[in-house]
Amino acid sequence: MRLGVMIGAERGDMARKVKKLVSDIEWAESAGLDTAWMPQVPDDFDCLAMVALMAAHTSRIELGTAVVPLQAQHPIALARQALSVHAMAGGRLALGVGPSHHWIIRDMLGLPYEKPAGYTRDYLEVLSAAVSGPGPVDVENGNFTVHNPTALGAETPLPVLVAALGPVMLQLAGEHADGTVLWMADEKAIGDHIAPKITKAAADAGKPAPRIVAGIPVCLCANSEIDAAKERANRILSEAETSPNYQKLLDRGDARNVGDLCAAGDMEQIQRRFQMFADAGVTDLSVRLLPIGDNRDELIASKHRTREVIAELAKAVR
Repeated sequence: MRLGVMIGAERGDMARKVKKLVSDIEWAESAGLDTAWMPQVPDDFDCLAMVALMAAHTSRIELGTAVVPLQAQHPIALARQALSVHAMAGGRLALGVGPSHHWIIRDMLGLPYEKPAGYTRDYLEVLSAAVSGPGPVDVENGNFTVHNPTALGAETPLPVLVAALGPVMLQLAGEHADGTVLWMADEKAIGDHIAPKITKAAADAGKPAPRIVAGIPVCLCANSEIDAAKERANRILSEAETSPNYQKLLDRGDARNVGDLCAAGDMEQIQRRFQMFADAGVTDLSVRLLPIGDNRDELIASKHRTREVIAELAKAVR
């Protein structure tokens, strides 16, 4: 299992964000992490722009998006942007995409959110053709009629990962992409539901075993602070409360909320939790650093302690 870190989700002074992004990705590469994942927060930096920035300050680490909402732009436009960033990154982009949630697409953007799985299937048909260029992209399906030449191509393959939670989306991800990017999925949900379905779909389609990228919060803390860490996770990472997609996924596992997903405790406890995800079929773990404390200095110190442990564990999982 490869170990990575989520970067860019934290709120803060936007004027200082670029400097912080650079600092965080330089730490991730120097710590030996395999990957870094940039979420697309609705009211924050563009995640592909973050990848381009981080690519300029690194040379080895894979840089992924988790994830780009599909409805926000045409697949040709996304392919053009992704291939450009992939080239700037020296072939280190992993493009995570997904149909997002009704409260983002419909309520925030005012776009239709009907039949997201069918829309994703049609979108991927165009996107796959475009990122396989250069050459003509000629696709006609239920949502798109595209006859578009492209001069762009990738010297190294551009992996496309699809955020997939339900059976239909997992089938799509296995058949038409290189894997899936997850959030709010515990070990049971992954081992019993996600890994078997996407792996079978990929095998039936004659594709290699898919990547399964799981995002979880992590907090190094004393045993007496574990409950506080879980409570903080529930307070600041509570997307499940507004997303039926996440609620359905939670029903397939043992976790009832994001706090239950948190790997909290000492180094041994965190390592055991990581191993449980690996045993469930996770190929890539994306760590969301979760600091605890009563003030800014305590939060920063907590984050740095957790980073040190993640760096040690990155060496251990190789």
